[in-house]
Amino acid sequence: MSSIIQVVNLVEDKLKILLKNYHFLKEENEFLFNKIALLENELAEGKQLLNDIEVKYQTLKIAKTIEGSKEDRRETKLKINALIREIDTCIVQLSE
Repeated sequence: MSSIIQVVNLVEDKLKILLKNYHFLKEENEFLFNKIALLENELAEGKQLLNDIEVKYQTLKIAKTIEGSKEDRRETKLKINALIREIDTCIVQLSE
């Protein structure tokens, strides 16, 4: 009979350890999910900032080519023509 009690006590002790580990891992999992969400937000903000900077860079590049040499003017005219075509395409889509 004594051995059965020892086995039961051993099972109880192991169960307590398992429950303690479960609670610890559950808390750690929640912490990591929160950290992932925070990092995903930071990444999205970083991507948005990068896109904004790229748009500003392209605008600045176009502005600089306008005041530059003849080669730069040609490149600027090509970009302006491309923008006009894109605007025309948008107008056609809106009018449909």
